[in-house]
Amino acid sequence: MRDASIVAAFDFDGTISTTDSLRVFVRRTVGTPRFVTGALLASPWLIGAALKFIDRGTAKAAFLRAVFAGRSRTQLEADAQEFIAHQLPSLLRPEMLARVRQHRALGHRIVLVSASPGLYLRPWAASVGFETVLSTELAFDAQDRFAGTFAQPNCWGPEKVRRLEAWWGNTPPRVLFAYGDSRGDKEMAERADHAWIRGQGKLMPLTDADAPARAL
Repeated sequence: MRDASIVAAFDFDGTISTTDSLRVFVRRTVGTPRFVTGALLASPWLIGAALKFIDRGTAKAAFLRAVFAGRSRTQLEADAQEFIAHQLPSLLRPEMLARVRQHRALGHRIVLVSASPGLYLRPWAASVGFETVLSTELAFDAQDRFAGTFAQPNCWGPEKVRRLEAWWGNTPPRVLFAYGDSRGDKEMAERADHAWIRGQGKLMPLTDADAPARAL
């Protein structure tokens, strides 16, 4: 029995995964030489983001443009399926997958909120029972090739809260749980009723009190 009034929002990279999944996906897809070349070509943007002269989303788009230039949507979707099947499982934290299952068992709505691309997160998340994925989305041109930009702003920091609020619209949750690991999850954690950030204590307990009320 699902209770739409309780939502559990999970970050992915560093929270459910052990590392930056985008970096692993790109290296697996294009190979190390092109990965390194792309990083060098995008270095002005990457350095600018590190120094906070430009935003993270602009730098990320510049890097992906350098490594994925001319790649079609069909190619990238095939790359994503390969990544999900052969590498992504090794990056996952068992205890966080168990927490996802626990929320599901209590009837909560679970949503993945990540700065990584929905390209591979969406099919993976559907396979483990996430209701929705709010993520960074690649933009494609008229020939259905990666345009080197994002369809929406990079899903990081304040954008995570904006996406969540747009998702639930006029029916915000009665209780919001948030799970993260970094500065990019700060605003989402502040918006939550119960928040956990990796490295700042143990996972909060979940009890039957968090389950949906049953009709008498």
